[in-house]
Amino acid sequence: MNASVQRLQDTGAALRQALASQDWAAIGELDTQCRQAVEEAMADAPQDEAALRDRMQELLDLYRELVATCRTEQGRIADELRQLNHAQQGAKVYQLFG
Repeated sequence: MNASVQRLQDTGAALRQALASQDWAAIGELDTQCRQAVEEAMADAPQDEAALRDRMQELLDLYRELVATCRTEQGRIADELRQLNHAQQGAKVYQLFG
């Protein structure tokens, strides 16, 4: 396995670990690194096309999982914001009549 494919694997593993711990700052940083690693791996003449294909498939699966997790988190945060907004509106009504 050449160095660019190894970097792709290592960056993907770090991204999976950050996703597991929901470290969103690290995910943003590692996303950029993954994109660079993909560009680098695609630019290199692959010595082992099968290894590159496997790493790319793993990364694709990881990004699908990441997108699903982000959508779930977005929904959770939207619900919290709606509840907060509702509570603030209730407090305003209470202040008007209190």
